[in-house]
Amino acid sequence: MEKIVSFCKKRGFVFPSSEIYGGFSSSYDFGPLGIELKNNIKKYWQDSMKQEDNIVGLDSAILMNPMVWQASGHLTAGFADELVECKKCHHRFRKDFAKKNCPDCQGGLTVPRKFNLMMRTFVGPVEEKASEAYLRAETCQGIYLNFQNILQTMRMKIPFGVAQIGKSFRNEINPKDFLFRTREFEQMEMQWFCHPKQASGFFDSWLKKRLKWYAQIGLKVRTTEVLKKDRSHYAKKQIDIEAQFPFGWKEIEGIHNRGDWDLSNHSKHSKQDLRYYDEITKQKYFPYVIETSVGVERLFFALLCSSYEEIKGGRSEKSIKEAETVLKLDKKLIPFKAAIFPLVRNKPEIVKKAKDVFNLLKPFSIYYDETGSIGKRYRRADEIGVFWAITIDFDTLQDNAVTIRNRDTMEQKRIKIKDLIECFKKQFFPMD
Repeated sequence: MEKIVSFCKKRGFVFPSSEIYGGFSSSYDFGPLGIELKNNIKKYWQDSMKQEDNIVGLDSAILMNPMVWQASGHLTAGFADELVECKKCHHRFRKDFAKKNCPDCQGGLTVPRKFNLMMRTFVGPVEEKASEAYLRAETCQGIYLNFQNILQTMRMKIPFGVAQIGKSFRNEINPKDFLFRTREFEQMEMQWFCHPKQASGFFDSWLKKRLKWYAQIGLKVRTTEVLKKDRSHYAKKQIDIEAQFPFGWKEIEGIHNRGDWDLSNHSKHSKQDLRYYDEITKQKYFPYVIETSVGVERLFFALLCSSYEEIKGGRSEKSIKEAETVLKLDKKLIPFKAAIFPLVRNKPEIVKKAKDVFNLLKPFSIYYDETGSIGKRYRRADEIGVFWAITIDFDTLQDNAVTIRNRDTMEQKRIKIKDLIECFKKQFFPMD
């Protein structure tokens, strides 16, 4: 855990938020490499949803009418954690994080009480009950509110899905474990609206699709069916997709059969008829919803944990003696596909040729590095997951070819500069 956290800061993936002021609990900033990886994760998810039939997108507001959260159950005891307080040091904990005594000082604990997780704010110049609002606790509610709008404007017919990526906020009592549990996070959610009789089949279908997606990005996962007593209040069935972290197997995505909980409750509270009219059967009904919900930061963290590898003694006979780090991220997600290295930087003709190659390949997410020995540059590239290291050497000036080194196999081969673009397309964008 400490190595991953240190690595994230050292290599520009994740920084503590507000660090120059001493930081801010459980808040993190994504650095230059972190935002590239995060964007690649989101894009790959979004592209996979676009490939499915009958799925459209949405970007709903973070601030909504407070009645939304009353209707969804978030302002009731159903969306609350049990809070205990240490009688000695007065630190507060979720009940499931503390046992008989305080984890910090072993003091006695108070009787548990409910603590609502909604993050409250005020809209307008006066902080009063009438101006009270909430930062959304999940992105999916915006989809349910726009169910009729999407039906009408896009002429959708059941079954269909709505996909959305966005920020959510929860006033966690004990944010912990780096990026795993924070108060501000992003979700990638898809809500699939279907006939109640088809919900079970679609649940199984979407579970299979999501597991296939994780296999495609090289992340080992497992599934756990959540017992009825432990499910979210809306879930008729719930399966967690889990990944391995330094602290064990934990959920990164939930597949839920939400039934008609959301549309029926919003219909009741808003006095709007949100039933679907079937033109064939001439009947109205509330569709069931199959939800797939991924935590972006959790997935980001899981990918780093699974791909981070330390090799003692280095990877070659000429390596330094201490351990070398390799980030074996799937090539679809890596921040940089390749790095361009001039073999030496004191030969203007080699540097010029290297910069020509860099300019040629700019559209493919690459970077240029001429600092330090070629060995150190290889190691820096391996450490951030670069798949191809491309070296321009003295022979390049004669044969217009470069040496490409594979991150995983360390195999090197010569490729003509004129063939590089085609090689990049085949290696990184085969579907194009």
